[in-house]
Amino acid sequence: HDGLKSFPELQDLIVVGPRQAAAELEGSKDFAKEFMMRHNIPTAAYQTFTKDTLAEGQAFLETLDAPYVLKADGLAAGKGVLIIENLDEAKEELKNMLVDAKFGDASSRVVIEEFLAGIEFSIFALTDGKGGYALLPEAKDYKRIGEGDTGLNTGGMGAISPVPFFDEALRERTVREVIEPTIQGLVKDNLPYQGFVFFGLINTTKGPKVIEYNVRMGDPETEVVIPRLETDILDLFVAMHEGTLNEISVAVNPQTAATVMAVSGGYPGSYEKGKAIEGLRRFEGTTVYHAGTKPGETITTSGGRVMAFTSFGANKDEALAKSYAALKEVSFEGMNYRQDIGFDL
Repeated sequence: HDGLKSFPELQDLIVVGPRQAAAELEGSKDFAKEFMMRHNIPTAAYQTFTKDTLAEGQAFLETLDAPYVLKADGLAAGKGVLIIENLDEAKEELKNMLVDAKFGDASSRVVIEEFLAGIEFSIFALTDGKGGYALLPEAKDYKRIGEGDTGLNTGGMGAISPVPFFDEALRERTVREVIEPTIQGLVKDNLPYQGFVFFGLINTTKGPKVIEYNVRMGDPETEVVIPRLETDILDLFVAMHEGTLNEISVAVNPQTAATVMAVSGGYPGSYEKGKAIEGLRRFEGTTVYHAGTKPGETITTSGGRVMAFTSFGANKDEALAKSYAALKEVSFEGMNYRQDIGFDL
């Protein structure tokens, strides 16, 4: 946003996205956590400790229920997050990390976070920077490469919208406890924000809690959220720019949208590119969104996540059946996809 607006000839351009200061909501976990605490937005309880505050850290562990989450503040080759069931073990590990430098400099500071159990989902808002916002549909995405949410994390293997458990009561509570305090908090903190806010949430026994913010739409969530909008998105962007989003009611298609991602063999590890894609055509009732593809006489693969197949249905099973039927007509060497999108809904 700031970069574009630095050009005089682009002053009248409508830019969807926050200024740099507000983008720290995604860029810094600590910034986001402090923002949530300041505005009483429900999230996992957390505190940061050093070797000088080891005793306080061990006392903080006693206030939490098991399992205990210990995170090295710095980078530790993906091994710096420990989830421990036993309180005494957790206290000992905290000492190992802080005093004995188990992860070197990376654990000179350790974040202790409350463990949150529940099912994750996302909801999105477009905000106009003046406290006005338009609430967009919710979605559930599937990040892991393997069936049953196993294996390595990816950019996203599929998504469903709406989310069946996100009923009117949960919606009202999420708006009241999470969305409105966030948008009002941005105004109070003088963080100019015209753009999408992505709320990564978990539905716990104590209600919705924020896991993370993103300052953009997600992928593949976008492929199920935006197609469900019946209000013209350009009208929303103009209202965002003019500060009048509160005057617009967002119309949403009540049907279910389901997206399944086709990925390259080997992804999210190393994978080969340049594989010819066979069977692509216009599918009745399914939209194919190209991502890691390269145009040419023959369309070839050029990335890890290659194409997203999105369909509508009266329910998730009907929508998924259409997406999978189209996906099975398309092929390239090594093509992989999750066969269980929506399994936990």
